[in-house]
Amino acid sequence: MLTDASRRASLVDRFDQTRRRTAALFDLVTDEAYYARPISLRNPIVFYEGHISAFAVNTLLKRALGQPGIDPELEVIFARGIDPETESARGTEAAWPSRQRVREYVAEADRRLRDALDRDDLDRPGHLLLDGAEAAFTAVEHEDLHQETLHYIWHRLPDSQKRTPAGYRPEVSGTAPSRVRVDVDAGTARLGAARGEIAFGWDNEMPPHEVFVPAFAIDAHDVTNAEFLDFVNDGGYRREALWTPDAWEWRNAHQIEHPLFWERDGDGFRWRAMFGTVPLPEAWPVYVSHAEAEAFLTWRGERLPTEAEFHRAAYGAPHGVERAFPWGDAEPGPEHGNFGNRRFDPVAVGSFPAGASAWGVHDLIGNGWKWTATPFEPYPGFRAMASYPEYSADFFDGCHFVMKGASPATPTPTIRRSFRNWFRPHYPYVYATFRGVRR
Repeated sequence: MLTDASRRASLVDRFDQTRRRTAALFDLVTDEAYYARPISLRNPIVFYEGHISAFAVNTLLKRALGQPGIDPELEVIFARGIDPETESARGTEAAWPSRQRVREYVAEADRRLRDALDRDDLDRPGHLLLDGAEAAFTAVEHEDLHQETLHYIWHRLPDSQKRTPAGYRPEVSGTAPSRVRVDVDAGTARLGAARGEIAFGWDNEMPPHEVFVPAFAIDAHDVTNAEFLDFVNDGGYRREALWTPDAWEWRNAHQIEHPLFWERDGDGFRWRAMFGTVPLPEAWPVYVSHAEAEAFLTWRGERLPTEAEFHRAAYGAPHGVERAFPWGDAEPGPEHGNFGNRRFDPVAVGSFPAGASAWGVHDLIGNGWKWTATPFEPYPGFRAMASYPEYSADFFDGCHFVMKGASPATPTPTIRRSFRNWFRPHYPYVYATFRGVRR
């Protein structure tokens, strides 16, 4: 994996770019907000700045390479933070260190990690943690994933606690397209990837297997705010028959009347963008929880696609040959979708025709993760990865659902066919949208 200079240089470059993006994200947050917890079920902001570096130190330097750590206390405090299902399940808060101490630790971690990536033997065949440079890729991609976490946490901060980047302007223009349903022929979907087939993959992405998918019809576009507004205006949030019992209990407990990203404005709504609010962009995809998506589709007489149906619509083709990406085999670029941290907000659905699948389905990658009906479970033959054995296994509990695709905040290196995301059905903060299917 890293036996030649070009492969090592590629990993080092990815590390450097990832660290710059993370630093830029933390620079958006004022000192006043550093110990805030904008989402009650997530850790305070201070945790994430320390956690990203401490995880890399613990995983790569200490466990894989056998090197000493930097600050044993911080490497315990910031080791891992699992978000509880309810606020009452959260334990006692840690005594968080000062921002200066955290940043001094991060700077030293950057130096040590960069030196290891430059010089150490990171790829050792047969080594539990270094075979295929697993620990190195785990450390870097773990940070990529947390950048998306930071985005949606920042989204809940008051505007006064964020620094708006120069030139920031949400792209609110665009007209919602007419609803189009696309027929997808029956065929086989290949889910997952083989170890060594891709540069890196998480354990839940493996091993590959094939699933036969009967013919179905799928919406060509994600459900828009305009379409979801019809559901809201029709009393969808007050009609128990549209919701599962658990979802109805959740809706009532939190008195939910509309998507979290919407804010009441007289008789209408505004959309909570990353920096300020804008009039509800009707052509943008609606961001909702899995529970809200299911209720909407029940109201419309449809359902969510399965993970296999998503793969068939995204990577399948009428002639039977699967693609690496919906648009073909070309590496992901800005013409293919709204991903890669180029924007803080969505854009109108269908804005990237070059990214459409062989069937003519748009935005399968980018502009918002896509909820599926598939519970997050291991593939047959699953084996936990040594560098992060709890990454997936702790969530094979029947309480999480698979999401596919990508959002505006998804770093480009994580956009691969086998990648799987997952969240609880009542979690409303993530950049997740959906579309309906019928058979």
